[in-house]
Amino acid sequence: MKRGILFVVSGPSGAGKGTICKELVRRTGIALSVSMTTRPPRRSEAEGREYIFVSREAFMEKISRNAFLEYAEVYGNYYGTPAESVRDILDSGGDVVLEIDVQGALKVKASCPESVSVFILPPSMGELRKRITARGTESDASISLRLGETLKEIRRVGEYDYCIVNDRLDEAVDRLAAIVVAENSRAGRGLRELVESYMEEM
Repeated sequence: MKRGILFVVSGPSGAGKGTICKELVRRTGIALSVSMTTRPPRRSEAEGREYIFVSREAFMEKISRNAFLEYAEVYGNYYGTPAESVRDILDSGGDVVLEIDVQGALKVKASCPESVSVFILPPSMGELRKRITARGTESDASISLRLGETLKEIRRVGEYDYCIVNDRLDEAVDRLAAIVVAENSRAGRGLRELVESYMEEM
């Protein structure tokens, strides 16, 4: 059985990576890894859907047990990817899409070089500011801080396998879905096992 592929999708806050990943899951049925965080949920978020929300103490206990594929502190809160659930899906042949911040994505890429990384860019900094402001969850000072961090993150786009500009949602999802199909069609993925199965039939 061919092992599944881990697709790591990241980008600056407000770029729309979460919306793109949810729509990809709706269209294709690909498994979505739900990250764990110590930050409080926003009004529109539900436990186990956007994130698994835990206390700082519970998060630290999981770090001590090496229970994360990666974890990072972002804006004073911790975020992490539970390792066991992701590995179980990949080992069974299923693909997984993981939506995380840039810091976490590059850690996953380092520890799982076979993963496929995709960077989501906003169409402009002005549009990004508008999207973050529309959330109504942050002060002007916090927004300015985020935009400053965004510029640092964007400079790392060259470390990713693919880049998608999220100008129109449908087109962005189409591009991500095309990447999933293309990566599953690469000759190097599971080719030896396929050739061996042909030989066994002779």
